[in-house]
Amino acid sequence: MKTYDVVIIGAGPGGLTAALYASRANLSVMILDRGIYGGQMNNTAAIENYPGFKSILGPDLSERMYKSSIQFGADFGYGAVQSVEDKGNVKIIHTDDGDYEAKALIIATGSQYKKIGVPGEEELSGRGVSYCAVCDGAFFKDQDVAVVGGGDSAVEEGIYLTQLAKSVTIIHRRDQLRAQKILQDRAFKNKKIKFVWNADVKEITSDDDKVSGVKYVDKETGEEHIVPAKGAFIYVGIQPMTEPFKGLGVLDEDGWINTDEEMHTNIPGIFAVGDVRKKDLRQVATAVGEGGIAGQQAYSYIQDLADSKVTTK
Repeated sequence: MKTYDVVIIGAGPGGLTAALYASRANLSVMILDRGIYGGQMNNTAAIENYPGFKSILGPDLSERMYKSSIQFGADFGYGAVQSVEDKGNVKIIHTDDGDYEAKALIIATGSQYKKIGVPGEEELSGRGVSYCAVCDGAFFKDQDVAVVGGGDSAVEEGIYLTQLAKSVTIIHRRDQLRAQKILQDRAFKNKKIKFVWNADVKEITSDDDKVSGVKYVDKETGEEHIVPAKGAFIYVGIQPMTEPFKGLGVLDEDGWINTDEEMHTNIPGIFAVGDVRKKDLRQVATAVGEGGIAGQQAYSYIQDLADSKVTTK
């Protein structure tokens, strides 16, 4: 079994920043991920809202963050985490490539947007299909966009997009929104927002490898229509990537991890950062801030463990 002071599960911006802070504090650190470092940044064509860069490609920012995170000796390893055991002052991380032992654990596995699974969605991701208005809305200034969904996120992001887009069409499969009434009222009063009801989305259409519209079938008439749009923002749900931690006791009923402001979970020595946390704003900048806090808190936790051992002797 490989032993470290800190094991970080997930190599997105939160996990990489946690590794930077923890290793800079002279802790032995292992970053584990089942894929390449950078997380969802690798799927982002351009990032324009991260301080220090007017615009930077997602993979380029991933590379810079990774190099920074290992400069003080942190290790990086590939492995799919299967489960975690809490044994008090020691945490055991079971992966498909062996086990790890750590004094502190930082969970940074992120979340993923639910897909509608229609033609064009996957192919046009990053070329008009988006799951984040805050991230990509600026690319569609003065253009027509569509939002698929009818819950809080869909309506909130639709309202946000009206600050940038020429028009926003919210396409919903039911005849009424599921969002909170206050959000519905704001949307209905907004002159830039249109609504398409009882719509079964069938395809994201394209022109020259870019989104051109959203094709749907009217569930009442059976007629097929296309909403012209340069951007298609999909909000049919988001789910945390927390399957390996179900038996650990840190998840809420929906699978999210609750922490305090210092990234502590309800189990001493286990922290969580980034999109896996239950929160509203999921951005590179917020994940980085949380990662710094968690890295420092892991150091403080391990120092307290060492002090308690000295005191009991």
